[in-house]
Amino acid sequence: MRMAPASISYQLLIDVPRAIRLEVGRLGWIDLPAGRYLYTGSARRALDARIARHLREQKPRRWHIDWLTTAPGVRVREHLRSTTPECELNRATPGTIPVAGFGASDCRAGCRAHLKRVPGRAAPA
Repeated sequence: MRMAPASISYQLLIDVPRAIRLEVGRLGWIDLPAGRYLYTGSARRALDARIARHLREQKPRRWHIDWLTTAPGVRVREHLRSTTPECELNRATPGTIPVAGFGASDCRAGCRAHLKRVPGRAAPA
């Protein structure tokens, strides 16, 4: 019996109901307009734990996405799992890059960012 391939990457659909200004680690201060965003990430193991961590409102800020997901009013609306490698999935996702380098500090594939602003309106907080 052949097993289905394991999920190795994920995407978070994030609503930012109003424009925000955040300090994000080494990226410094960033401005994000209100809207809907999609973040692409991966976990070599413990994918469920990684996603659960992103869904928690209180957590240590370790990765760029932590600063966004802990900002007041910001909400992760949905999460998706994929068997497609992280950078390939990110490149296949339409959208605009609001902040160069966001989520891509360890990217070896040349992605400009792993956070994209996607069509759609954010739901009110």
